[in-house]
Amino acid sequence: MLPRLSRAVTQISKLRSLCTNGSTQNPSFFSRYGYATVAPAAEKDFPSKSPINLDKMFLSKPCSLALPKDSPLRIDEPNYEGIRRFILKLLLFYSKQSISIRGANVIYKRIVSQVDKPAIYEVFNLEKTFKITYSLLVLHMWLVLRRLKEEGKEGVDIGQHVYEIYNHDVELRVSKAGVNLLLHKWMKELERIFYGNVVAYDSALLPEAKPNELQIKLWRNIFSDDGITTPDETDLKAAKA
Repeated sequence: MLPRLSRAVTQISKLRSLCTNGSTQNPSFFSRYGYATVAPAAEKDFPSKSPINLDKMFLSKPCSLALPKDSPLRIDEPNYEGIRRFILKLLLFYSKQSISIRGANVIYKRIVSQVDKPAIYEVFNLEKTFKITYSLLVLHMWLVLRRLKEEGKEGVDIGQHVYEIYNHDVELRVSKAGVNLLLHKWMKELERIFYGNVVAYDSALLPEAKPNELQIKLWRNIFSDDGITTPDETDLKAAKA
């Protein structure tokens, strides 16, 4: 028990290095922070002999992002009829909030399916530790919340539900890592890291951002061990990919 707890605490303590570009404790951040711009598509100018396995992903044939009808990730909104629908309406099953929460659950399930896929770890030669998995989870959450913000108030409301589901999932992940003592403390630290990374990624897309700023922050948060070193050209290519 103690060795397991020690390993988990050591892993999570390394997460402090993720928040190297500022943080915020304001929970109303997403309701007031602008998501007006979209990151430009990366150019495919990677060398053939790259330290990351680009051949496995970037040189493969394109595939549709649409879910097949038999996919376990596909969840369609139920459409009950008759007395069942009447009862569910009385129970507020079809209220706007209930529909938004179910939609947020579907979105978060898709986020987790991307983060937990072995391919992303194989292509980028990443070790599947709590730190790296959490960094990728935050990155995917930022991408989705940024996109939802463009849908106006409805998107912001769904994004808030996604964030609440994410918080619950992170608490479960921390517990599974063996941290049951001082759980509240670690959750506050992870919250600080989350908002710090979101601010850092958003600021990297501003017109006044420095060249390669987004790649540098991605490399420090995901690839780097200490979160503060400056990446070289090879490191930047991995982050750009």
